[in-house]
Amino acid sequence: MAGFSLARRLRAGETVFSAWCTLASPLAAETVAREGFGAVVLDGQHGLWDTATLIAGVGALHHAGSASVVRVPLNDFAMVSRALDFGAEAIIAPMINDGSDARRFASVAKYPPAGERSWGPQRAMMLQGAAAATDYLRAANEQTLTLAMIETPAALNNVEEIAGTAGIDALFVGPYDLSTSLTAGRAQDVQAPEVERAIDQICAAAKKAGKIPGIYCRDAERALAMAKRGFRFITIGSDLGMLRESAAAMLKALKA
Repeated sequence: MAGFSLARRLRAGETVFSAWCTLASPLAAETVAREGFGAVVLDGQHGLWDTATLIAGVGALHHAGSASVVRVPLNDFAMVSRALDFGAEAIIAPMINDGSDARRFASVAKYPPAGERSWGPQRAMMLQGAAAATDYLRAANEQTLTLAMIETPAALNNVEEIAGTAGIDALFVGPYDLSTSLTAGRAQDVQAPEVERAIDQICAAAKKAGKIPGIYCRDAERALAMAKRGFRFITIGSDLGMLRESAAAMLKALKA
């Protein structure tokens, strides 16, 4: 099959660095991807993506040679299967706090017998190069990835149960919500000692369960540090951040 590059790379033991896009611009996502990112996250939780732009964005990333990952809105499990039908290769689901949440997530992302995903991946089949329905069906459960976000004290307490849930392929650290919740809203320091300990705990739980450890990072320096600590799916910054930082640097040079 032509597609499913992200699962293939991660299951082979590679570390994959991913961009993160919030602006609901398929062109911006494609432009970032063509710089060489192996994957790009389209953020449907806090970003501006809607159904139409997600469909266009997934297609744009595929044609740029990059895997599309969609973060769905909180508790929007209906969007999980829709985004996979659009051709997304992986889904990030926020606020997965216990085994029950994890099982609900897996059930809508995986076909029977692993789950209850409804059939209808016409766009996904085209993008993945599946000429016959059975080709996609045989590959989908293994090659489309579920990333459960761990970002609350409850999730941290249940992290081994979440990691051990059938149909969950990866744990993904949301460091800003994790920092906020661990301090009861007093701070957002993603490098505070208690947050760093939680990050290592999540990574260890993923590895123990044979799952992929993932994390969001503010910048490349932090991403490289997380790779050394064992994370293998690492997202960096955002399209909006890149745009603002580039504009600020340009203006600073003009005013020098």
